[in-house]
Amino acid sequence: MSKRTQWQDLTAPSLADFEAIAADAWARMPEEFRAKAADLLIRVDDFATDDVLVALGIDSPFNLLGLYHGVSLNHQSVMDLPRQPNMVFLYRRPIIEQWIEGEETLGGLITHVLIHEIGHHFGFSDADMENIEAAAAS
Repeated sequence: MSKRTQWQDLTAPSLADFEAIAADAWARMPEEFRAKAADLLIRVDDFATDDVLVALGIDSPFNLLGLYHGVSLNHQSVMDLPRQPNMVFLYRRPIIEQWIEGEETLGGLITHVLIHEIGHHFGFSDADMENIEAAAAS
């Protein structure tokens, strides 16, 4: 007799599930990487807002997996006024869509998006980000 999946009881990962996966991914990243985005807040939403999509020239909300919002270290000054903390937005529905279509684990995909949103903002190369992903996976 074959083992059957009880699909009737399965649900898509929730916003809270994504937050937990992202927090775990963040904690596994190298300290020197996390220090570049000190006090980073990770926020999970189903989709980017219409204003964000329009500002970025993106037609479909499924085409944006994440977004970094903040001021990189090379643009900060001691004379700056206090501002909102650096944030990474992870967009649950587009990430789920990509996860369904790919071969990567959900945790691996969330880690990838998180690293790339932070890394691109700070000017890291693709090779640098691959090394960070490898360190976070171990």
